[in-house]
Amino acid sequence: MAKRDYYEVLGVERTVSAEELKKAYRKLAVKHHPDKNPGDKGAEEKFKELGEAYEVLNDPQQRAAYDQFGHAAFDRRAGGGRGGRPGAGFHDPFDIFREVFGGGAGMFGDIFGGGNADPSQAQRGQDLRYDLELTFEEAARGCEKEVAITKADECEACEGKGAEKGSAVRNCPTCGGRGQVISSRGIFSIAQTCPHCQGAGRVVERPCKICRGTGRMERTSKITLRIPAGVDTGSRLRSVGNGEAGCRGGRGGDLYVVLHVHPHEFFQRDGDDLLCEIPVGFVQAALGTEIEVPTLDANAPLKIPAGTQPGTVFRLKGKGMKNPQGYGFGDLHIRISVEVPTHLSGAQRAKLEEFAALCNGKESPLSQSFFEKAKRLFQ
Repeated sequence: MAKRDYYEVLGVERTVSAEELKKAYRKLAVKHHPDKNPGDKGAEEKFKELGEAYEVLNDPQQRAAYDQFGHAAFDRRAGGGRGGRPGAGFHDPFDIFREVFGGGAGMFGDIFGGGNADPSQAQRGQDLRYDLELTFEEAARGCEKEVAITKADECEACEGKGAEKGSAVRNCPTCGGRGQVISSRGIFSIAQTCPHCQGAGRVVERPCKICRGTGRMERTSKITLRIPAGVDTGSRLRSVGNGEAGCRGGRGGDLYVVLHVHPHEFFQRDGDDLLCEIPVGFVQAALGTEIEVPTLDANAPLKIPAGTQPGTVFRLKGKGMKNPQGYGFGDLHIRISVEVPTHLSGAQRAKLEEFAALCNGKESPLSQSFFEKAKRLFQ
């Protein structure tokens, strides 16, 4: 069967740079690596094909020869061979893979999510996420919260070692302490996690009866969190060391707390600023008055000038949310909503009609201007 074009194999254009070529190879090599596709012969062939294509195109001399002559540049029957050297073959695709990813025998666990390069060493515990709900006031003022989290903690009986006191720890007899065993599949040699020690590289004579040799036990821990003032929905707090316990003496992971702030009855938030809409009667807006408006701390006086229009916004400086990074406070913006009275009594209606009769338009310049402009549309 005819070979596929090397550029097509790697899914790149012929003008691809060396860096882009390497990125394309890394992505596809991980996808089709035999360790990730056990028993899949098709994946093995694609992995081999990728290594061959990358080996040629990554070498400037070989790439130039391939661009000029195609696969014939490396055809032994045509006397070419690799790089013009008759009889030279291609490298083991696993050697190319290790060269690109820069790892040793334990590298496959890191690439495919299997753990440390040396599984016999201490391993850091997993990070955890906790979603915490706060009231608007708690977010504004800051607070302390105690949360209960069920997680893997260090076994107290064996102090995280996984062995009974006095029990010896020795290298695994199956893998010789490497944490991996090598198996052959045709022309390939595959490194896999040791089934005896589960990649630890060592075994204990008498495992801890409490944690069954794992060195960790699942239990619920109470953690006190200090919430700074001014946080918002989506803010993340990091509690160092309060994630899961590490393995074989490794340090604990971290706890990441994601905050969710409930909306407020009056205030809307825009960064560190707050917006509050206050209804004012039309008589108060027309004649002017002074009202009490809510803030995060207490009510504050606000003077409403005579003739205040609906939608007018007043600013109370420094009455907004505290900046969590320490850059002071935002402002509180008060938007005026003029309330039109309903359910008028006969006497009230009569007074309003009397007022309307006294109006000549000058007291409502905005309305007069609008309707004059509207009339011109139809002239």
